[in-house]
Amino acid sequence: MKAVAAPVVVEAAGALVWRVRRGTLQVALVHRPRYRDWSWPKGKLEADETAVEAAAREVAEEIAQDVVLGMPLPSQEYKLRDGRIKRVHYWAAQVAGRSDAPAVHAREPVPPAARTEINDVRWFDAPDAARQLTRSSNMAPLDALIDSYAKRRLDTRAVVVVRHGSARKRAGWTGTEADRPLTPDGVRQSEHLVPLLSAFGVTGIVSSEWLRCAATVRPYAQAAGIPVRTSPVLTEAGHHTSPGLAAAEVADLVRGRHDVALCTHRPVLATVMDVIAEHSRREVADGLPAQDPFLHPGEILVAHVADTAPGPRVVATERHRHV
Repeated sequence: MKAVAAPVVVEAAGALVWRVRRGTLQVALVHRPRYRDWSWPKGKLEADETAVEAAAREVAEEIAQDVVLGMPLPSQEYKLRDGRIKRVHYWAAQVAGRSDAPAVHAREPVPPAARTEINDVRWFDAPDAARQLTRSSNMAPLDALIDSYAKRRLDTRAVVVVRHGSARKRAGWTGTEADRPLTPDGVRQSEHLVPLLSAFGVTGIVSSEWLRCAATVRPYAQAAGIPVRTSPVLTEAGHHTSPGLAAAEVADLVRGRHDVALCTHRPVLATVMDVIAEHSRREVADGLPAQDPFLHPGEILVAHVADTAPGPRVVATERHRHV
Protein backbone atom coordinates (compact mmCIF):
# COMPACT_ATOMS: atom_id res chain seq x y z
CA MET A 1 0.00 0.00 0.00
CA LYS A 2 1.46 3.34 -1.02
CA ALA A 3 2.12 5.71 1.86
CA VAL A 4 0.25 9.01 1.78
CA ALA A 5 2.60 11.97 1.96
CA ALA A 6 2.01 14.39 4.81
CA PRO A 7 0.71 17.77 3.66
CA VAL A 8 3.24 20.56 3.32
CA VAL A 9 3.00 23.05 6.18
CA VAL A 10 3.44 26.76 5.50
CA GLU A 11 4.65 28.43 8.70
CA ALA A 12 3.59 31.99 9.50
CA ALA A 13 3.64 34.22 12.57
CA GLY A 14 2.03 37.35 13.91
CA ALA A 15 0.78 39.08 17.03
CA LEU A 16 -2.19 40.66 18.71
CA VAL A 17 -0.86 44.12 19.54
CA TRP A 18 -2.70 45.45 22.57
CA ARG A 19 -2.95 48.54 24.73
CA VAL A 20 -5.29 49.91 27.41
CA ARG A 21 -7.07 53.22 26.88
CA ARG A 22 -9.46 54.70 29.44
CA GLY A 23 -9.55 51.36 31.22
CA THR A 24 -10.51 49.46 28.06
CA LEU A 25 -8.46 46.75 26.33
CA GLN A 26 -7.81 47.61 22.69
CA VAL A 27 -6.17 45.65 19.87
CA ALA A 28 -4.81 46.62 16.45
CA LEU A 29 -6.29 45.18 13.26
CA VAL A 30 -4.96 45.55 9.73
CA HIS A 31 -6.97 45.77 6.52
CA ARG A 32 -5.71 43.85 3.49
CA PRO A 33 -7.16 45.29 0.25
CA ARG A 34 -6.31 42.18 -1.74
CA TYR A 35 -8.56 40.04 0.46
CA ARG A 36 -10.86 42.84 1.63
CA ASP A 37 -10.56 41.62 5.18
CA TRP A 38 -9.64 42.76 8.69
CA SER A 39 -7.17 40.49 10.41
CA TRP A 40 -4.21 40.28 12.76
CA PRO A 41 -0.84 41.48 11.48
CA LYS A 42 1.06 38.38 10.37
CA GLY A 43 3.10 36.86 7.56
CA LYS A 44 5.09 33.87 6.39
CA LEU A 45 8.48 32.95 7.78
CA GLU A 46 11.40 33.83 5.54
CA ALA A 47 14.21 31.37 4.87
CA ASP A 48 16.33 30.65 7.96
CA GLU A 49 13.93 32.56 10.21
CA THR A 50 12.22 31.43 13.42
CA ALA A 51 8.56 32.11 14.17
CA VAL A 52 9.62 34.59 16.87
CA GLU A 53 11.72 36.61 14.42
CA ALA A 54 8.97 36.50 11.80
CA ALA A 55 6.32 37.71 14.25
CA ALA A 56 8.36 40.74 15.28
CA ARG A 57 9.31 41.57 11.68
CA GLU A 58 5.91 41.03 10.08
CA VAL A 59 4.05 43.03 12.72
CA ALA A 60 6.53 45.91 12.40
CA GLU A 61 6.02 45.88 8.63
CA GLU A 62 2.22 45.83 8.78
CA ILE A 63 1.54 48.34 11.58
CA ALA A 64 4.67 50.44 10.90
CA GLN A 65 5.76 50.25 14.55
CA ASP A 66 8.23 48.01 16.36
CA VAL A 67 6.74 45.72 18.97
CA VAL A 68 7.91 43.59 21.89
CA LEU A 69 6.43 40.11 22.11
CA GLY A 70 4.73 38.95 25.27
CA MET A 71 3.05 35.68 26.12
CA PRO A 72 2.25 33.13 23.39
CA LEU A 73 -1.36 32.82 22.25
CA PRO A 74 -3.20 29.94 20.54
CA SER A 75 -1.95 29.21 17.05
CA GLN A 76 -4.19 28.74 14.03
CA GLU A 77 -4.16 26.07 11.32
CA TYR A 78 -6.18 25.90 8.13
CA LYS A 79 -5.98 24.31 4.70
CA LEU A 80 -4.97 26.37 1.68
CA ARG A 81 -6.59 25.94 -1.71
CA ASP A 82 -3.61 23.98 -3.00
CA GLY A 83 -3.89 21.43 -0.18
CA ARG A 84 -1.06 22.77 1.96
CA ILE A 85 -1.61 23.50 5.64
CA LYS A 86 -0.94 27.00 6.93
CA ARG A 87 0.08 27.28 10.58
CA VAL A 88 0.12 30.73 12.16
CA HIS A 89 1.90 31.28 15.49
CA TYR A 90 0.63 34.20 17.60
CA TRP A 91 1.88 36.22 20.54
CA ALA A 92 0.50 39.06 22.57
CA ALA A 93 2.59 42.17 21.86
CA GLN A 94 2.94 45.83 22.76
CA VAL A 95 4.39 48.75 20.84
CA ALA A 96 8.06 49.00 21.73
CA GLY A 97 8.08 52.74 22.34
CA ARG A 98 11.21 54.76 21.67
CA SER A 99 13.20 53.93 18.56
CA ASP A 100 16.40 54.08 20.63
CA ALA A 101 15.20 51.43 23.12
CA PRO A 102 17.86 48.69 23.46
CA ALA A 103 15.75 45.91 21.92
CA VAL A 104 14.80 48.09 18.93
CA HIS A 105 18.39 49.28 18.55
CA ALA A 106 19.44 45.65 18.11
CA ARG A 107 17.13 45.12 15.11
CA GLU A 108 17.54 45.66 11.42
CA PRO A 109 15.24 48.45 10.15
CA VAL A 110 11.95 47.14 8.75
CA PRO A 111 10.29 49.03 5.88
CA PRO A 112 6.51 49.44 6.16
CA ALA A 113 4.26 47.23 4.07
CA ALA A 114 3.12 48.60 0.71
CA ARG A 115 -0.32 50.19 0.57
CA THR A 116 -1.36 47.44 -1.82
CA GLU A 117 -0.70 44.94 0.98
CA ILE A 118 -1.92 46.86 4.06
CA ASN A 119 -3.98 50.02 3.50
CA ASP A 120 -5.33 50.63 7.01
CA VAL A 121 -4.38 49.98 10.63
CA ARG A 122 -6.90 50.69 13.36
CA TRP A 123 -7.26 50.24 17.10
CA PHE A 124 -10.51 48.67 18.27
CA ASP A 125 -11.93 47.99 21.71
CA ALA A 126 -11.67 44.22 22.15
CA PRO A 127 -15.44 43.52 21.77
CA ASP A 128 -15.54 45.66 18.63
CA ALA A 129 -12.49 43.86 17.24
CA ALA A 130 -14.31 40.55 17.66
CA ARG A 131 -17.11 41.87 15.46
CA GLN A 132 -14.72 43.51 12.98
CA LEU A 133 -12.65 40.39 12.29
CA THR A 134 -13.58 38.99 8.91
CA ARG A 135 -12.86 35.34 9.79
CA SER A 136 -14.26 33.70 12.91
CA SER A 137 -11.22 31.40 12.97
CA ASN A 138 -9.18 34.43 14.11
CA MET A 139 -11.12 34.56 17.39
CA ALA A 140 -9.15 31.96 19.36
CA PRO A 141 -6.10 34.15 20.09
CA LEU A 142 -8.37 37.11 20.89
CA ASP A 143 -10.39 35.04 23.36
CA ALA A 144 -7.15 34.02 25.07
CA LEU A 145 -5.92 37.62 25.15
CA ILE A 146 -9.17 38.86 26.70
CA ASP A 147 -9.13 36.05 29.27
CA SER A 148 -5.53 36.82 30.30
CA TYR A 149 -6.37 40.52 30.62
CA ALA A 150 -9.39 39.76 32.80
CA LYS A 151 -7.19 37.60 35.06
CA ARG A 152 -4.47 40.31 35.23
CA ARG A 153 -1.97 38.06 33.49
CA LEU A 154 -1.56 39.87 30.18
CA ASP A 155 0.94 42.56 31.18
CA THR A 156 4.12 40.52 31.48
CA ARG A 157 7.87 40.91 31.45
CA ALA A 158 10.31 38.32 30.14
CA VAL A 159 13.00 36.43 32.03
CA VAL A 160 14.93 34.67 29.27
CA VAL A 161 17.08 31.72 30.38
CA VAL A 162 19.93 31.09 27.95
CA ARG A 163 22.14 28.01 27.88
CA HIS A 164 25.51 29.06 26.49
CA GLY A 165 26.40 28.05 22.95
CA SER A 166 28.42 24.98 21.99
CA ALA A 167 31.89 25.16 23.55
CA ARG A 168 35.22 23.41 23.05
CA LYS A 169 35.32 19.95 24.62
CA ARG A 170 36.94 19.76 28.04
CA ALA A 171 39.16 16.89 26.94
CA GLY A 172 40.69 18.92 24.12
CA TRP A 173 41.16 22.19 26.00
CA THR A 174 44.46 22.95 27.75
CA GLY A 175 43.30 26.16 29.43
CA THR A 176 41.04 26.59 32.45
CA GLU A 177 37.31 26.01 32.69
CA ALA A 178 36.83 29.75 33.05
CA ASP A 179 38.29 30.50 29.61
CA ARG A 180 37.06 27.54 27.56
CA PRO A 181 35.72 29.23 24.39
CA LEU A 182 32.81 28.72 22.03
CA THR A 183 33.20 26.61 18.91
CA PRO A 184 32.35 28.09 15.49
CA ASP A 185 28.87 26.55 15.93
CA GLY A 186 28.64 28.24 19.32
CA VAL A 187 29.56 31.59 17.79
CA ARG A 188 26.78 31.17 15.21
CA GLN A 189 24.35 30.27 17.98
CA SER A 190 25.28 33.44 19.85
CA GLU A 191 24.63 35.52 16.74
CA HIS A 192 21.25 33.87 16.20
CA LEU A 193 20.25 34.88 19.72
CA VAL A 194 20.25 38.57 18.77
CA PRO A 195 16.83 38.68 17.05
CA LEU A 196 15.31 36.32 19.64
CA LEU A 197 16.34 38.43 22.63
CA SER A 198 15.37 41.57 20.75
CA ALA A 199 11.88 40.23 20.00
CA PHE A 200 11.24 39.73 23.71
CA GLY A 201 12.50 43.21 24.60
CA VAL A 202 15.54 42.27 26.68
CA THR A 203 17.04 45.35 28.33
CA GLY A 204 19.37 43.70 30.84
CA ILE A 205 21.78 40.75 30.79
CA VAL A 206 23.20 38.70 33.65
CA SER A 207 25.73 36.01 32.79
CA SER A 208 28.07 33.53 34.35
CA GLU A 209 31.45 35.20 34.33
CA TRP A 210 33.03 32.27 32.48
CA LEU A 211 33.98 33.03 28.89
CA ARG A 212 31.61 30.69 27.05
CA CYS A 213 28.58 32.28 28.71
CA ALA A 214 29.72 35.89 28.40
CA ALA A 215 30.60 35.29 24.74
CA THR A 216 27.14 33.83 24.07
CA VAL A 217 25.31 37.01 25.07
CA ARG A 218 27.95 39.48 23.86
CA PRO A 219 26.56 39.89 20.30
CA TYR A 220 23.17 40.95 21.66
CA ALA A 221 24.72 43.23 24.27
CA GLN A 222 26.75 44.96 21.57
CA ALA A 223 23.81 45.26 19.18
CA ALA A 224 21.51 46.62 21.92
CA GLY A 225 24.16 48.86 23.47
CA ILE A 226 23.79 47.44 26.98
CA PRO A 227 26.34 46.02 29.44
CA VAL A 228 26.63 42.41 30.57
CA ARG A 229 26.65 41.98 34.34
CA THR A 230 28.69 38.90 35.17
CA SER A 231 28.08 36.79 38.26
CA PRO A 232 30.42 34.23 39.86
CA VAL A 233 27.49 32.37 41.46
CA LEU A 234 26.16 31.42 38.00
CA THR A 235 29.36 29.60 37.03
CA GLU A 236 29.51 25.83 37.45
CA ALA A 237 32.01 26.21 40.30
CA GLY A 238 30.03 28.96 42.04
CA HIS A 239 26.83 26.97 41.81
CA HIS A 240 28.54 23.83 43.13
CA THR A 241 29.85 25.77 46.13
CA SER A 242 26.59 27.55 46.91
CA PRO A 243 23.49 26.62 44.89
CA GLY A 244 21.47 28.81 47.26
CA LEU A 245 23.22 31.95 46.06
CA ALA A 246 22.57 30.99 42.45
CA ALA A 247 18.91 30.41 43.29
CA ALA A 248 18.71 33.81 44.97
CA GLU A 249 20.18 35.47 41.86
CA VAL A 250 17.50 33.88 39.68
CA ALA A 251 14.71 34.74 42.13
CA ASP A 252 15.81 38.39 42.13
CA LEU A 253 15.44 38.47 38.35
CA VAL A 254 11.97 36.92 38.48
CA ARG A 255 10.92 39.51 41.06
CA GLY A 256 12.53 42.36 39.11
CA ARG A 257 10.91 44.94 36.89
CA HIS A 258 12.71 44.51 33.58
CA ASP A 259 12.95 42.16 30.61
CA VAL A 260 16.20 40.32 31.27
CA ALA A 261 18.31 37.47 29.93
CA LEU A 262 20.26 35.11 32.17
CA CYS A 263 23.03 32.99 30.62
CA THR A 264 24.41 30.00 32.49
CA HIS A 265 25.61 26.39 32.24
CA ARG A 266 23.88 23.02 31.98
CA PRO A 267 24.69 21.96 35.59
CA VAL A 268 23.12 25.19 36.89
CA LEU A 269 19.88 24.81 34.92
CA ALA A 270 18.27 22.42 37.42
CA THR A 271 18.39 25.16 40.05
CA VAL A 272 17.18 27.77 37.56
CA MET A 273 14.17 25.61 36.63
CA ASP A 274 13.39 24.96 40.31
CA VAL A 275 13.23 28.69 41.01
CA ILE A 276 11.03 29.35 37.99
CA ALA A 277 8.74 26.48 39.05
CA GLU A 278 8.44 27.96 42.55
CA HIS A 279 7.15 31.19 40.99
CA SER A 280 4.88 29.50 38.44
CA ARG A 281 1.27 28.55 38.21
CA ARG A 282 0.87 24.78 38.63
CA GLU A 283 0.16 23.99 34.97
CA VAL A 284 3.11 26.15 33.91
CA ALA A 285 5.48 24.48 36.38
CA ASP A 286 4.40 21.05 35.14
CA GLY A 287 5.46 22.00 31.61
CA LEU A 288 9.01 23.09 32.47
CA PRO A 289 11.98 20.99 31.31
CA ALA A 290 12.46 18.38 34.04
CA GLN A 291 15.45 16.34 32.90
CA ASP A 292 19.09 17.02 32.17
CA PRO A 293 20.22 18.70 29.88
CA PHE A 294 17.07 20.92 30.27
CA LEU A 295 18.06 23.11 27.28
CA HIS A 296 20.23 22.53 24.21
CA PRO A 297 23.32 24.69 23.65
CA GLY A 298 22.18 28.10 22.43
CA GLU A 299 18.53 27.40 23.34
CA ILE A 300 16.39 29.79 25.37
CA LEU A 301 13.46 29.38 27.73
CA VAL A 302 11.29 32.47 28.01
CA ALA A 303 9.41 32.84 31.31
CA HIS A 304 6.60 35.41 31.07
CA VAL A 305 6.13 36.97 34.50
CA ALA A 306 3.03 38.88 35.61
CA ASP A 307 2.61 40.84 38.83
CA THR A 308 -0.34 39.22 40.59
CA ALA A 309 -1.86 39.80 44.03
CA PRO A 310 0.22 37.00 45.64
CA GLY A 311 3.36 38.34 43.93
CA PRO A 312 5.24 37.73 40.66
CA ARG A 313 3.98 34.64 38.85
CA VAL A 314 5.26 32.95 35.70
CA VAL A 315 2.07 32.66 33.65
CA ALA A 316 3.57 31.09 30.50
CA THR A 317 6.85 29.71 29.18
CA GLU A 318 8.19 28.86 25.74
CA ARG A 319 11.41 27.47 24.28
CA HIS A 320 13.23 28.54 21.13
CA ARG A 321 16.46 27.89 19.28
CA HIS A 322 17.73 28.49 15.80
CA VAL A 323 18.34 25.18 14.01
